[in-house]
Amino acid sequence: MTLQEIKQQHILVIRFSAMGDVAMLVPVLRVLLNENQNVKVTILSQKFLKPIFNEEIIGKEVSFYEADIKNKHKGFFGLFKLARELKKLDITAIADMHSVLRSKILCFFLFFFKIKNVSINKGRTEKKALTSTTNKVFKQLKTTHERYATVFRKLGFIINLSKHRFPKKTEKTIVSSFINILKEDEKWIGIAPFAKHIGKMYPLDLIEQVIEKLSKNNQLFLFGGGKKETFLLNNIAKKYTKVQSVAGQLSLKEELQLISNLDVMLAMDSGNAHFSAMFGVKTVTIWGATHPFAGFAPFLQHENCITPNLKKYPNLPCSIYGNKICKGYEDVMQSISIKKILNSF
Repeated sequence: MTLQEIKQQHILVIRFSAMGDVAMLVPVLRVLLNENQNVKVTILSQKFLKPIFNEEIIGKEVSFYEADIKNKHKGFFGLFKLARELKKLDITAIADMHSVLRSKILCFFLFFFKIKNVSINKGRTEKKALTSTTNKVFKQLKTTHERYATVFRKLGFIINLSKHRFPKKTEKTIVSSFINILKEDEKWIGIAPFAKHIGKMYPLDLIEQVIEKLSKNNQLFLFGGGKKETFLLNNIAKKYTKVQSVAGQLSLKEELQLISNLDVMLAMDSGNAHFSAMFGVKTVTIWGATHPFAGFAPFLQHENCITPNLKKYPNLPCSIYGNKICKGYEDVMQSISIKKILNSF
């Protein structure tokens, strides 16, 4: 008898970070909940990520449990305390989608409560071969979405990602009063030019040229995070009448509402790309030191990934996360023409 045949199953899904990896769970959870009856899901993650898992986005209700990993649940004894809290939820299965020391320790504690758990296989060996500069094995690896799905299958659940269905798209709505009244016949384009590592970012001066050309016939929204990014994007937005920076202006919930109403998102290999993809928004991504073959392409958006010329840069990808750049590849992003980006719209 498989788990889905039992009356009620309660799955704890562990994924503490990063924002993009957490967002990649969404389409997988949709399929899981649609294909399996009597299944309850609780997401264990950091509090600020909770808006990603509301019913409007997932399609069905899921619960959320805050992991306060910087304070209450920090360290060995904090994780033991967290395990005791989770035991009270009557968890029947654990899907460890992070597979780091913190999640492994937590699963170790929960194992003593006789709760079955399966951890994600991140494919570290094949990813090392993909990024190696010697004896490189350049091939498409299993996607992160498929790796997540495999965890659920090993727990005994049915999950076929080809059966995924996006939630019904809502009409365009203004999610914050600071956004100007917009013309309904204009395309709404989001641009998220930043990423955690410089190896994944298209130069800002070139992005501005893209913004200038796209803003002539479209309404643009600029997305960013920290104070420096907000400052830079605000300065760009001031130059163009149809460009608005939403950096630092919206809550994550409001930002997701706006993203869900976009016609196109232009982003790097970063979290915003996964936000738009989980809504079925056309998502154009620009890749530098990383490559879609590592398995982190936005959901169903492989054809919209723009990559450098591999004949000129045969050692790509240099790294999985963009934190390492191959020697002599510092200008790899500049090799992608503005025209190529514009032609993708």
